[in-house]
Amino acid sequence: MSDGFYNCSVGITAPTPLGNLDNFVEDATQTGHDFVVVPIADDHYKRVLFEEADSKKALNEWRAGLPLTPKDLVLKKVGSYKLVTDWAGVCTGIFSDWIDLESEDDTIRINSEIALKQEATWAAHLGLPSVLLPILPSNTVSNFARVMCSLTNILSYAQILIRVIISDGSEASGWTQWNTLYNLTEQNPKLSVALELGAQLPVEEDQIDRWYSMPIKAVIIPANVFISNQKGFPVLPKRHQSFVKALMKKFKPSIIITASELGLHQAGGPSAYQEYIRYLNRSLPPPDDVERFSVGYQDYLQAPLQPLMDNLESATYETFEKDPIKYQQYEKAVYHALLDRVPEGSDVVTVIMVVGAGRGPLVNCSIRAAERANRKVRLYAVEKNPNALVTLQNMKDEVWHDLVTIVFSDMRKWVAPEKCDILVSELLGSFGDNELSPECLDGAQKFLKPDGISIPSSYTTYIAPLSSSKLCHEVAAYKDLEHSETPYVVMFQQISHIAEPKPIWTFHHPNKYDFEADSDPLHNMHNVRFQSTTFQAKGNITMHGIAGYFDSVLYKDVMISIHPETHSPGMFSWFPIFFPLQTPVFVPEGATITIDYWRLTDNKKVWYEWRVGQSLNVMEKTIELGTTPVHNIGGRSSWIGL
Repeated sequence: MSDGFYNCSVGITAPTPLGNLDNFVEDATQTGHDFVVVPIADDHYKRVLFEEADSKKALNEWRAGLPLTPKDLVLKKVGSYKLVTDWAGVCTGIFSDWIDLESEDDTIRINSEIALKQEATWAAHLGLPSVLLPILPSNTVSNFARVMCSLTNILSYAQILIRVIISDGSEASGWTQWNTLYNLTEQNPKLSVALELGAQLPVEEDQIDRWYSMPIKAVIIPANVFISNQKGFPVLPKRHQSFVKALMKKFKPSIIITASELGLHQAGGPSAYQEYIRYLNRSLPPPDDVERFSVGYQDYLQAPLQPLMDNLESATYETFEKDPIKYQQYEKAVYHALLDRVPEGSDVVTVIMVVGAGRGPLVNCSIRAAERANRKVRLYAVEKNPNALVTLQNMKDEVWHDLVTIVFSDMRKWVAPEKCDILVSELLGSFGDNELSPECLDGAQKFLKPDGISIPSSYTTYIAPLSSSKLCHEVAAYKDLEHSETPYVVMFQQISHIAEPKPIWTFHHPNKYDFEADSDPLHNMHNVRFQSTTFQAKGNITMHGIAGYFDSVLYKDVMISIHPETHSPGMFSWFPIFFPLQTPVFVPEGATITIDYWRLTDNKKVWYEWRVGQSLNVMEKTIELGTTPVHNIGGRSSWIGL
């Protein structure tokens, strides 16, 4: 059980006809609902505009700004009406369903815009926390989008929910219309999706998955989507259950039940729907260690560490040291390396050097591995951070004693008194090599004996095209080039992979091919990389950036991974990395996405450059659809110092 970790609020729509609003709100809260969804205006409002406005004078007076009257409204009587003072905070207002902003009839279209803005002004006056628009038009949305841009200025504090239906058959148009609207409004963060579930969900999973990258704030479930269980109570079909649970985990959306008053199911009454939704909420599996560790970090942009330039703080070390899986795997790798290297019963002492020792967790792993393997070892702990050195010296005085020699030095510059059998390091970043593990180990591998073992022995970088309006907003908020060309460490939450990750390059250690084993490299050109990788888009989607992952072979079959398909269970030391695009790219169904990646270097720094192109095969001809510029040329926005 989730124990409230993924709690979602549950609301109910007002019946038609409504009757007494005060009684409805009170009944809804007493039956366990958190909020109500209520029309802003009465049907009388439409009659005034289209049926009773039989003179041009009346219509022109209204168009000139004639204010709303109490009989035009459902939510009314500010100050004296207890709803406004007691209940306004739990009301979501619905705009009139007759509003048609894309009508070909000029009168209807113009009146619809005026009416919408009048209702929005009243909703803002009441301080409603959110408002719900009519269902998104199925044809064009350009005028709708233009009006939405105006609406965000009127509703300064309310969340604007756009109602979009997801169902088998209509899904393509629903998503396309929303995506078009979202782009026309420059992906305005005040606009969110109220996703209404149809009786049948799309068959193709990618048509469902792409919604995970959109700003879903509410999920609308009509009563007729529910089916009856054996006792007559309403429950959701299994696919709907799975989808709603996934939405609960990713978005914690408000759930809106519609038409519950119609009595479509034999047992339970109107409150049975919200009771069932809360049951689904409670039935979510409890968050694992990674999810609990990630609270507050989901879709939060963090700059990658610069361990060569900056000395890590104690709190950073402490956070990483809490990861039990990483050190379990490192201990296992050292253990098997010792077993393979030294015969049982031998008196040979194995020399282990831990480079970049930090506060000593890998030293402890190596000692535990030696004890398990019953092998004799002598250790060196090499660390350049003077603050971490204090902890290492304390550990030597109180725990390790003569077993470990502490060395205060940059591993690339240290002159070792002897060669080691096993070289252990944890220099990996979220992109594998982005914390300069290749460069560091190039300088440290001269410590190894000719047949020595490096742990890790290799690591591979993976990329995948990614859709995430949330991350796009986070980057765009900076409003500069630098942040749109900077990679970020992110715990992905509201994202959709456009295609599965693919490998782009691998580094192996020790590097026995590019320079002499006993000397430092004269340059860094052997660590330059380039790869062009193609992906296929299954459906229409907007690409906002590139996801990066890595996996690493520590020793033989002992691995660690943050690749989505092979992620080491329970490991949280690394989040994925996100490379943004300066401008989102619309990718049509069937398009080929080409991502070019460079890892480049000079004498002072390492940096990445990337670009995205796309093409489409039509009647055996390849049509180029365009390309982004190359991002971060020359490391102008982001780089890692050597």
